[in-house]
Amino acid sequence: MGESLAAPHRSWLTAPMTHDELLEWSRRAAEWALDYHKGLRDRPVRAQVSYGETGAQLPVIAPETPAPMEAIFADFEAIVPDAMTHWQHPRFFAYFAANASPASMLAEQLANAIAAQAMLWQTSPAATEIEQVMIGWLRDALGLDTGFTGTIHDSATTATLCAVLTMRDRALGWRSVEEGLCDGPRLRIYASAQTHSSVDKAVRLAGIGQANLVKIPTRDDHGMDPAALDAAIRADLVAGYKPAGVVICSGGTSIGAFDPVADCVAVAKAHDLYTHVDAAWAGSAMICPEFRKLWDGVDDADSVVFNPHKWLGVQFDCAVQFLRDPAPQIRSLGLRPDYLQTLGQDEIVNFNEWTVPLGRRFRALKIWFVLRAYGLEGLRVRIRNHVRWAEELADAISGMDGFEIVTPPALSLFTFRYRDDAATEDLLAKVNDDGRIYLTQTRHGGDFVIRVQVGQFDCTRDDVMMVAEVLTKISSRNF
Repeated sequence: MGESLAAPHRSWLTAPMTHDELLEWSRRAAEWALDYHKGLRDRPVRAQVSYGETGAQLPVIAPETPAPMEAIFADFEAIVPDAMTHWQHPRFFAYFAANASPASMLAEQLANAIAAQAMLWQTSPAATEIEQVMIGWLRDALGLDTGFTGTIHDSATTATLCAVLTMRDRALGWRSVEEGLCDGPRLRIYASAQTHSSVDKAVRLAGIGQANLVKIPTRDDHGMDPAALDAAIRADLVAGYKPAGVVICSGGTSIGAFDPVADCVAVAKAHDLYTHVDAAWAGSAMICPEFRKLWDGVDDADSVVFNPHKWLGVQFDCAVQFLRDPAPQIRSLGLRPDYLQTLGQDEIVNFNEWTVPLGRRFRALKIWFVLRAYGLEGLRVRIRNHVRWAEELADAISGMDGFEIVTPPALSLFTFRYRDDAATEDLLAKVNDDGRIYLTQTRHGGDFVIRVQVGQFDCTRDDVMMVAEVLTKISSRNF
C-alpha cells in the first residue's frame, strides 16, 4: 500500500539533496567563496539596495515541492551577494570587524558537518574538552592570571548578561533564584557612560531596570572616575539601595575608552561588589604585551569578556568569558534536571550550566584551528599593523583642510569630524554611498563624529590609507 501511494510522486518530484550531492555542491560553494573573496575589493563595501528590495524577489509562500540545487544556487548568486554589506571586505572600517579567516571558515565547515549539540560533556566530549583547553590557551595568550577559567558564549552581550545575573543573585544572597525579585531591595549596577549598550540590555533583562544602571562620570581621558564610583555607591547605601556590581569598560565601542581597571576594581572590592570587565573588542590586542597596561588590574576582576571574532580572525559567533570562580555564575544559571544528568559523573563540566542557552555549538574548534594556523606571533603582527596604520591615518586626516581628530587612536579606533555636525553627517552619507570604504558614526561631547576602526583580517596599509583619499576627494567635490 505504501509503495503504490509513493510511486506516482517520484516521476515529477526532484529528489531531495543527498550527502553524495553535498560533496559536489560543497566544492562548488568553495569555488564561489574563493572568487567572492578575491573580488571583494571590486565590490562596494556597504549594500547598495533599498529596504524591501531583496525580500520582494522571494516567493511569498514556501514551496510545496523540492527544487533542483542548480536553481537554488543560481538564485543565491543572483539575489544574495549584491544585497549584503561585505563584512570581510578589506576596507570595512565600520563598527568592529567580524573577522573570518580561512582557517576559521574551514573549522566551521567541519563543525557544521558534525552538527553536534554540545550542551553536555556526554553529548560532545571533544567539544567540551577542547573548549576547556582553548580557554587556557587564550587566558595565557592574553597574560591573564592562571586562576581564571571560563567558557565560550555566542556574543559579549550574553556574557555580560550572565555576569549581571550573577551580580543580581549574589547581592540577594541567591534567594532570587528561587523566590524572584518580589519585595526585594532596589538593586544598583554601576558603569561608565562609555560602556556598551549590552550593559543596558542586561540590566533590563535581569529585572533590575534601566533606572538602576548608574552611569558614573568619566575623567578627562574618558575612563570611569573611581572617586565618583565610590561616591555613587555610598550615596545609594545611604538611600537604602542595594549595590550589586560594577561593569568596567576596556575599549569602549564609541571611542575606545578605557576605564582604570585596577582603581575601579579596588573600589568595588571595598564594597564587596562583583566586577565584570567588558573588553569585547580590545581584549584581543592583549596578546601583545605592550598593550596590557591598558587593562592593568584585570587579574583582580571576577569576570572578563572578549570576542575573538572581532580581531583574532575567529568566525562569528565566538565570545570568551573568563571567570575567577565559575561557582557563582553556575549557581545563578545552572540547572540539571534528571534528563541532563551524566550518570556516574556528578562533577563533570557541562558548559550549558555556565550560560543562558541549553544548546551550544562547537565553537572551540575554530579557535583551535586559527591559533594553530596563524600562531600567536602571526596574529600579533596583524594587530600591531592595524594599530600603526590607524595612527598613520589619523595623522593624515588631521592635516586635511576642515577635518579635526576628535578622539585620538585608542589602539586602532579614532574619531573625527568635518567642519560641523551637518557637514560631517552629509560627508558620512556620501562616503558610504560611494562604496569604496565603510565608516560609521557616534556622538561624543554632543558632536556628531565619524568612527574609524582598523581591524579587518586581510586589510593592508593601502586599504587603510584609502580612507584619507576618499575623504579628500568627496569633501573637495561636495563642499
